[in-house]
Formats: sequence, structure tokens, C-alpha cells
Amino acid sequence: MPAGSGFVTGGMVFAGVLMLVNGVLAILQGISALAADDVYDRIGDYVYKISLTGWGWIMLALGAVLVGVGYGVLKGAWWARMTGIFLASAAMVLHFLFLPYQPVWSVIMIGVDFFMIWALATAPDTARPRAS
Repeated sequence: MPAGSGFVTGGMVFAGVLMLVNGVLAILQGISALAADDVYDRIGDYVYKISLTGWGWIMLALGAVLVGVGYGVLKGAWWARMTGIFLASAAMVLHFLFLPYQPVWSVIMIGVDFFMIWALATAPDTARPRAS
């Protein structure tokens, strides 16, 4: 598929919207983890142990940054694309580490993060004019 196709460009817009939604959901997850420790149940024993309060602050910070970068992606800022790839990669790792608390949700969000990385990495470069 050519780099300038509508599918790829639409994928970048969709990635920006997904970043905004992912950020808002991460903020809500963070607030719920900070508000009450009984919101999430731990499933089995897991090697990576972080308290729910720690997860709350991590999710809250990640969500706030994702919302800002998602807005930048929708505005077409080149820095937002690079930052978005980095943040989606970090979110993918964090959702992997969050598996014992929300296994199904974490697997879904890992897939969403993968799509965001792909869409941001393959979108056409709008900052520079193309040479004919």
C-alpha cells in the first residue's frame, strides 16, 4: 500500500483518537486504583509486584501525557508522532505488567498500542514536501 494512501492517513487520525481515548481511560484507571484498593483483584502470583497506589500514579501520569500527545497527533505535529511511538511502546510494556490485575483488558490494550505504533510509523511525512 502506498504511503500516501487514504488508509494510512486515516490510520494516523484514528491513532490520534485512540491516543486520546487511551489517555482518558488510563486517567480513569489511575483514579480508580488510587481511590480504592479493592477495585482490582490480583489474579495469581506475578513476578512484577507494584502496589495499586503505584499503578494509580503511573496510569494517571501516562494518561495525562497520552491525551496531550494525542491532541498533538491530531494537529499534525511531527514531534507528537515520535513521542506517540515512544509512549505507545511504553504503554504496551505497562499493560503487559498490568496483566495480573486486568488480563483481558491488558491484552486488548496491547493490541491497540501496537496499532498506534504502526499507524504513527507508517503515516506519510507531511512536514516536508515530496520531491517529484
